[in-house]
Amino acid sequence: MPTETARPYCAVKPRIPRVTPPGMLDRRQHLLTVLSAVWANGTVLHYTLLGGPEPQRQAVRDAFAEWKALGIGLAFAEVGTANEAELRISFDQDAGSWSYVGRDALGIGAAQATMNFGWNLTDDYGHTTALHEIGHSLGMPHEHQNPFAGIVWDEDKVYGYFAGSPNFWPREQTYNNVLRKIPVAEVQGSEWDPDSVMEYWFPAGLIVEPARFHAGLRPPGGLSTLDKEWVLRFYPPLGPTTPKLEPFVSRPLSLTAGQQADARIEPTESREYQISSFGTADTVMVLFEEVDGELRFLAGDDDGGTDLNSHLSLKLFQGRKYVLRLRLYWSGASGQTAVMYW
Repeated sequence: MPTETARPYCAVKPRIPRVTPPGMLDRRQHLLTVLSAVWANGTVLHYTLLGGPEPQRQAVRDAFAEWKALGIGLAFAEVGTANEAELRISFDQDAGSWSYVGRDALGIGAAQATMNFGWNLTDDYGHTTALHEIGHSLGMPHEHQNPFAGIVWDEDKVYGYFAGSPNFWPREQTYNNVLRKIPVAEVQGSEWDPDSVMEYWFPAGLIVEPARFHAGLRPPGGLSTLDKEWVLRFYPPLGPTTPKLEPFVSRPLSLTAGQQADARIEPTESREYQISSFGTADTVMVLFEEVDGELRFLAGDDDGGTDLNSHLSLKLFQGRKYVLRLRLYWSGASGQTAVMYW
């Protein structure tokens, strides 16, 4: 296990900025930014392991299984090729450990990794690293960058510490991964969790305030109580049944920010269909097709911040089964939306 003076750290990839129209309400901007990293609940996230020795590969599988064992609505499936995978995981030992955050991975080309592990994952620290990087892929940022944490740093010592072995970070990387406060618009809630799996370990002398961490911040490792609450809030267990959406029948929805509605679509004829939300709400719509008992992504649309409605136009086939998932960002002036296909 790394010593207290020589610990390698995750260097999360910067968020891909979301462009929104000027003059948008602060509350609407906040919800769009926070929830844009979150997958549609019920998604099967496919991951592929790009090389790496078998003990490292198994450690990643075990970490995915630990997140899933919480009862979350997401599923994880290992696949053999990169073009099938939303998450592509490499084991470059010279590149450190890092990940893109949540759905930002969808904007990365299929020939590129979306996550990397740069050190041993088979000890306790390595296991926490695997959980940490997967946490990023689920949409979780670094906890010590929470603007509500109230951390005051000895910045010269922070830069000096991370410039040394084994990280050798330039000042910009240290700023982006440690000192930079995440904008309030990107934070869900206001509570800082120093025990989070997304929290760094820090040696003595780097933190000036809160005073109790002047001697160091040493999270216990593994998933904290608040980590589990966070992931279950965004990815709750799926219900036992999914209601069927009938063609030409509008289904009213009363959702709060972050909530999701699901519906089955079972076409009675093969033809081009339109699927749309209605109202002034911002939503993201994702359609899955059941293939060999597994839901596979078919199409999606995100109308967040556009004053339009999420809309899909595509051919559906009689005898096939589909699941539509609609997550609300912002409920608009009415607080209501609806969905229909025809």
